[in-house]
Formats: sequence, C-alpha cells, structure tokens
Amino acid sequence: MGRPRQFDEQDAVNSATELFWRRGYYATSVRDLGDALKLTPSSLYRTFTDKHTLFLRALDHYRSTDSAQAEQRLDTGGRPVCEVLREWMLWLITCPAGGEPGRGCFVVNTATELGTADDQIHQRTEAAFEVTRRALRSVLVEGRARGELSAGPDLDDAVELLFTTVLGLRVRERAGHDLDRLTAAIDVAIRALGPTVCANND
Repeated sequence: MGRPRQFDEQDAVNSATELFWRRGYYATSVRDLGDALKLTPSSLYRTFTDKHTLFLRALDHYRSTDSAQAEQRLDTGGRPVCEVLREWMLWLITCPAGGEPGRGCFVVNTATELGTADDQIHQRTEAAFEVTRRALRSVLVEGRARGELSAGPDLDDAVELLFTTVLGLRVRERAGHDLDRLTAAIDVAIRALGPTVCANND
C-alpha cells in the first residue's frame, strides 16, 4: 500500500512530534509512528528513511516553534524586565500543550533521555539551549541598560543561573511537582539578579 492520497508530510511531522514528545525516543516504535501518522511501515520508510531521521525532523519542528514562542514572550515591549522574566518562567510550567500536564519540554526531555549518545541529536539540543541563553542575555542587558537591574552579579553568571533554573523547572513540571514550590524557586532566582525596580514594587 502506498501513501494515502491526501498525505501531507508536514502534518505527519506534527503528529510524530506529539508522539515523540509524549513517549520519548526509545519508547516510540515504528509501529506506533505508523498508527499515529496513518502510514504503513513501507510508506513511512519511503518518506522519512527511518525512525531516527523522523525524530530529527520532529525535534527541528519543535525547536522552531518553541523558539518563536520564547522570542515573543521575552519581548519586553517596554514592560519591566523582571516582570517579563517571571511571567515567562511561570508560563513554562503552567500552560501544558494540548491540555496535557507534565509533558515538560521536548528538547529538555530529549537531552535527559539521550544525553550525548547521539551526536546529531546532541547538536540540536545544545543549539536550542544556546537560543535560550541568548534570549535571556538580551533581556538582562536591556534591564541593566534601563536601570531596572543592578550591576551585579556578573552577566554571564546571571544567564547561567536563569538557564539552569529554567531547565530545572521543566524537569520538575514534568515530574508533577507542586506549582507553589516552583513559583517560589522562580521568585528566588529573580531576586538573585539584584532587581531594583521589582524590589521597590514588591
């Protein structure tokens, strides 16, 4: 059997992304993918070569979508930087895709599942992490330039603090940890930046 007549490759990548995101790489079989994409194994292989290639496509699709959302939400638009950062980090742990709680971030999930075992996947997860670091750095630079954040700590250290906090939040959200405790961690991380305007507004 060949492809369905109305086969749409991007729709198939979207469906594969959802499946890999929920289950992970190893727990998703070719049969699972065929069922989700409504493709026979032969059609799936003919279109995407193999499971690994389709996973890379899914990861790239997620990265492009996630980066666009992060860029939009970290655009201050003249609002206080610490307020924007806090809202973004809360959004990461309170708005599950498709109404499914505990999914975490596909990139973070992949990094924790596969680590450095696969070079192509590792390059993609590290590239995604670097996008987050750059976005955080841009926000902090803006905050300091506007006098909303104090001069210390060191900017690179501050970026790493927030980046590590974000990754930890995504893992803990996936583990179903209490939202109040995660919110408290967010507030502590932001206070560690030495915010002046936010502190005055508390």
